[in-house]
Amino acid sequence: MKTSSSLLVTLSLTVRQAQAFPAHLSEAFLQLRGENEARLNSNGLPDCPFAKRQAVGITPPFNAQEQYVSNKGAHAFVAPSSKDLRGPCPGLNAMANHGYLPHNGVGTIDQFISGTMEAFGMGLDLATFLAIYGAVFDGDLTSYSIGGPTPSLLGLGGLLGQPQGLSGSHNKYEGDSSPVHGDLYQYGNNLPRTSQFSALYELGQQNGDSVDIGVLTSYRATRFAESVAQNPYFFYGPFSGIIVSSAAYSFIYRFMANKTAENPEGVLDGETLKSFYAITGDYPNFKVTPGHEKFPDNWYKRNPADYYTIPYLVEDALAMQLQHPELLSVGGNLGKTDSFVGVDPADLTGGVFNAGTLLEGNNAFCFATELVVQAAPDILSGLFKDVTSALNKLTSAVNVATSGLSCPQLTSIDKSKLQQFPGYTRLKSSGQYKA
Repeated sequence: MKTSSSLLVTLSLTVRQAQAFPAHLSEAFLQLRGENEARLNSNGLPDCPFAKRQAVGITPPFNAQEQYVSNKGAHAFVAPSSKDLRGPCPGLNAMANHGYLPHNGVGTIDQFISGTMEAFGMGLDLATFLAIYGAVFDGDLTSYSIGGPTPSLLGLGGLLGQPQGLSGSHNKYEGDSSPVHGDLYQYGNNLPRTSQFSALYELGQQNGDSVDIGVLTSYRATRFAESVAQNPYFFYGPFSGIIVSSAAYSFIYRFMANKTAENPEGVLDGETLKSFYAITGDYPNFKVTPGHEKFPDNWYKRNPADYYTIPYLVEDALAMQLQHPELLSVGGNLGKTDSFVGVDPADLTGGVFNAGTLLEGNNAFCFATELVVQAAPDILSGLFKDVTSALNKLTSAVNVATSGLSCPQLTSIDKSKLQQFPGYTRLKSSGQYKA
């Protein structure tokens, strides 16, 4: 995926100014953010340079028959029972409720791949990577739960205990500063908060009843700042922060927006957003019914020619990070609020990545995924008796995901740099904090 020449100019200016990327959230962050915004405005670029990823004048096709996502018949909504698992991802919950994933909330790698493609138009590369990643860190290497632990997987794959599912994947998969779910240390991470939903909904209303990438970018920066100010255990990891957090925000628009002939890139209005987040009632008196997420009536996914792939995610993430450089941080609070400290990428990676190069090309995605591989043996040792199969599966998935991205080769990291963060060190393999 090529980057526009105008954006490359912006990038080169930003990189030269960012060689001493701040090691903590400070005035330097705010200054760098202001400089980026000023350059974007002076160059006549939109607030979010990848709000529309297609080339100028080119929009994706629309084919109603190919893009319609049924919520009738075999795909009619069925509420989960007390035995069915639901978790922090609204899209996966909706898929299970409508039969695009098994209704019990436990799916195989192939079911996650085919389901996300059929229901949302996720690209094969991204669907495969996320499915394998979930099976490695949250399941038994072949399947995983979209919610909490499931006894049906106990003892499989050389596991040391129950796989914890997506709800128990804090810092491994999901992380703090989520759009609608609260931070784990403050609220638990499995229940949406109506106050956060209301904040996002209100921003969409102020934008003409449209939650787009620009709205989500601003809201993501707000949630980051809220976590710094309110969560003493806030931790922003290389994968859960730089990659998964980017996806959590970009997926809302890229996947939930309803595509039409008039708006083939999609419009995400308030009623559609409410359906995907199991919200009823009128603003500001919303009520949430967790696990009851639904596909709206007359809803159309991405066109097969426009499926959302890894290069598109990389572009969306980079656009957000250009406007808000703090979103490239790896670090956290030190046990009290407003104590955020960042780790210098050069110190963490032995100089393979540094603050300047993170804003070049695909390096932020490379940095995050390669750090996962280096950190994986320690994480997986708490999950598997022998980490070899899990590590091989993960490494293979990362290699495929980053093929063609010209990633610098990272062979080791200094994990001691992360020991200062209680949000990292005090987390148990179950995905919960130590008492």
